[in-house]
Amino acid sequence: MKNRKSLKAGIIQFDVKLGDIASNIDTASEGIEFLGSKNADMALLPEMWSCSFDNERLGDHAGETPAILEKLSRAAVGNNIIIAGSLPEASGGDIFNTLYVIDKDGSLAGSYRKVHRFSLTEENNYFSAGTRNVVCETSVGPVGLMICYDLRFPELCRSLALKGALVVIVPAQWPLVRVRHWNALLQARAIENQLFMVAANRCGDESDLKFGGHSQIVSPLGNVLAGTGPQPDTFCAELDFQELEEYRKTIPCLEERMPDAYRI
Repeated sequence: MKNRKSLKAGIIQFDVKLGDIASNIDTASEGIEFLGSKNADMALLPEMWSCSFDNERLGDHAGETPAILEKLSRAAVGNNIIIAGSLPEASGGDIFNTLYVIDKDGSLAGSYRKVHRFSLTEENNYFSAGTRNVVCETSVGPVGLMICYDLRFPELCRSLALKGALVVIVPAQWPLVRVRHWNALLQARAIENQLFMVAANRCGDESDLKFGGHSQIVSPLGNVLAGTGPQPDTFCAELDFQELEEYRKTIPCLEERMPDAYRI
């Protein structure tokens, strides 16, 4: 990561309040300030952290996103930290679930529109799909972007690794009933692509659905460097890029790929 030996990544796990932007911003701001006090380089928020999936009012909530991004820009500068999380984006009559990355200087480093919509909860009826993978350049190096359901599609994470990402961030609203899959998929994506996974899931209840929490930071060897349970929490961990490079040299999976054999 631009000759960096390490990166301190942080996660803010909280119960996102449906449609309550003011409350969610207050909670996010507290977490950002805490991570800033710990000299973290990055703060990752959950999926749709400003309003949750308040689907009937997505247009209104998307209208608030530009102002929210301005607040995040000021918070990034004030705390010397990269801030990332997904928000509703309105564009050309469509609504996208978009992961924004605000750099330490307050600029927009990149954004990614969720490609894989979760049809079980009818995301496909309310959101348009993104069409491209994204590795964004930040002040700490290239960061790959994914959102929640994307975890179930290994091709996407592999494409980010091949484009140079050593860290992939994943905001999510993953339910408790399938949290075992969340844990397994994060480790699988980290191990098979030999990179760090930084994943922020929401917690709490919404209607009859319980969310799993268990946000975590996973090393290229599949070790959980830091994580939590189903309760609100804010934490960080150091990512050691020297360890990553040594592991890639020891087991050079990415170099020994045989793409011609994978054709369908």
